[in-house]
Amino acid sequence: MKVATHQLRCTECGARISGNAVNSIFRCPTCNGLYDVIYPWSSLSEGEPLPAGSKQPNPSALRWLWQERRSSTLGIDQSGVWRFRDLLPIVEDSNVVTLREGNTPLYELPRAGRALGLDSVLAKHQGMNPTGSFKDTGMTAALSVARERGFEWVACASTGNTSAAMAAYAARAGMRSIVFIPEGKIAWGKLSQSMDYGALTIQLKTDFDGCVNVLTDLVTRFPIMLLNSVNPYRLEGQKTPAFEMLEQLEWQVPEHVIVPGGNLANGSALAKGFAEMHHLGLISRIPKISIIQAEGANPLYRSLQENGGEELIPVKANTRATAIRIGNPASWRKALRALRTTGGWCEQVSEQEIALAKAQIGSEGIGCEPASAVTLAGLKKLVAQGKIGREERVVLILTGHTLKDSNYTIDYHRGELFTAEENAQISASDEALHTSLRKPPIVLEADTDTVFRALEEQMKLVHA
Repeated sequence: MKVATHQLRCTECGARISGNAVNSIFRCPTCNGLYDVIYPWSSLSEGEPLPAGSKQPNPSALRWLWQERRSSTLGIDQSGVWRFRDLLPIVEDSNVVTLREGNTPLYELPRAGRALGLDSVLAKHQGMNPTGSFKDTGMTAALSVARERGFEWVACASTGNTSAAMAAYAARAGMRSIVFIPEGKIAWGKLSQSMDYGALTIQLKTDFDGCVNVLTDLVTRFPIMLLNSVNPYRLEGQKTPAFEMLEQLEWQVPEHVIVPGGNLANGSALAKGFAEMHHLGLISRIPKISIIQAEGANPLYRSLQENGGEELIPVKANTRATAIRIGNPASWRKALRALRTTGGWCEQVSEQEIALAKAQIGSEGIGCEPASAVTLAGLKKLVAQGKIGREERVVLILTGHTLKDSNYTIDYHRGELFTAEENAQISASDEALHTSLRKPPIVLEADTDTVFRALEEQMKLVHA
């Protein structure tokens, strides 16, 4: 791969720098904006000629090459990120750190589609990555850059998934990793992964945003690469599910892609991937990208409602969907740009709506972590508002595996997830749905006749 040609462009003031000239916090020194990775072919303005000696990739040749690589036995070709390395030339092949990430399934959700009156609802399940979340696609890219640039240590602040991915890829590369986690509401199943992969784990008496502040100070003092989503190389990996999705749909573009909203980098990464494919002639149009937040962690939604997105209104985040429990997201301007350029929407959903949507996805035999389920909960609202029609194809991005937060699932099915006050707010129709979806264990005596009678009762309920 030709890596010398890529640059970083500030998303605020437009200043361009070489990749190796970026500072340790990945912020523009002039305006404090975040960066995008750009290439000679991706940075062209309308009508601007290609630089001398440059060639724009050929769409047909790229499709053929990517398909051919699927049959290769090389790790770099078996990766669902690096298989598309022609559109992310950021490291030399020899420095790629891969766990065969990507190549995640695109599932149909027929029950959800029927319930909403839609012909096609699909789920791109990024929870099927090696560490169980979409973070792997970004981490393989950013960690590979860290390796190529000679870093021994990498670090992140995390509510769970980022730390698991970073620790795994650092271990694979023989590098050391540091994880800062907030005190309180995190999913310990995710943190256990970081421990297993050898990360130095530091729990701070603050929230996620407080962890980010400490980490930012740390990387300015020591030779440690920051691997949170402000690192633009993360987004280069996270754009590749857009490529996979289009391949799986035989290059037919869906009308809508719906993404959970936490630190808000993922929606902008997918928007970048679709925009690049459109620019290169791989697709004829770009889908609408919508971002869904939890009511208790809704800074982007609130800002759009109160000031049209002119200024972010941080919140004290509080939601059981721990992966998106972020009140001051770093990538909010990038997310806002994705909404505006694609014509999508931002919605918020309640804790009860998230739990119901998660159970409904689970009833399809798929399963996801709570944060992923905001996509289906948000889709319901967009359909009710008339923003999505029957014949429009929708893809939900499921960002994490159901086993990432098993305690949430267990509490839900035991009827112990919500407080009495929260239960009182559930409508009769939704309560009926919850009742039909909850499957708590049945405790019986070890007696065949007792078990038989219980099974008979269950069968009567099924046929009722």
